[in-house]
Amino acid sequence: MKKQDLEFFKNLLTDRLAELVSHADGTVSGMTKPKENFADPTDRASHEAERSFELRIRDREHKLIKKIKKTLVRIENGTFGRCDTCEEEISIERLKARPVTTQCIDCKTREEDMEKALGI
Repeated sequence: MKKQDLEFFKNLLTDRLAELVSHADGTVSGMTKPKENFADPTDRASHEAERSFELRIRDREHKLIKKIKKTLVRIENGTFGRCDTCEEEISIERLKARPVTTQCIDCKTREEDMEKALGI
């Protein structure tokens, strides 16, 4: 992979990481506010549903943060852009669509087909 491509992905991932971390910080500060008292049980339920939804989103973002950090390490050690399964180069188009991917489209498709067949 070209050096300019590696720099592009490194900058893209670093920016995305900073954005996700700032969201996480905002969630933590929002969750530590004093609890609101709701006279109406429907309002309370709605508020709890919103909090639950936000926590699910932050959990997914936390998992993405871990993947981004691993990908940045792969960029540093020279393994970024190589499929973990077949060791072939992953296409730039696939990396642009999903920069944290570790498999080429063919290997990922086979893996998903196997999971589907096994009912995973």
